[in-house]
Amino acid sequence: MALSYKTRRRLSLLVLLVALPLYIVVAISIVGLFERPPILLELLVYVVLGVVWAFPLKAVFKGVGQADPDEDPRDEL
Repeated sequence: MALSYKTRRRLSLLVLLVALPLYIVVAISIVGLFERPPILLELLVYVVLGVVWAFPLKAVFKGVGQADPDEDPRDEL
């Protein structure tokens, strides 16, 4: 199922403004449940968690910063 450009833009905005901050709070809360590990291990955990969220959402963010491919360039004039 291919998402339209406008749907991907709206979904990416929703992810960045709502889901990502929620993910950060949950990740910090889960890491906080355990005894504090050594600083390098804690840094590694946060780096991994900071990158992992983007892989499933790669298709949503792909091409969002580009111009709308479905828009007629003559409409801008």
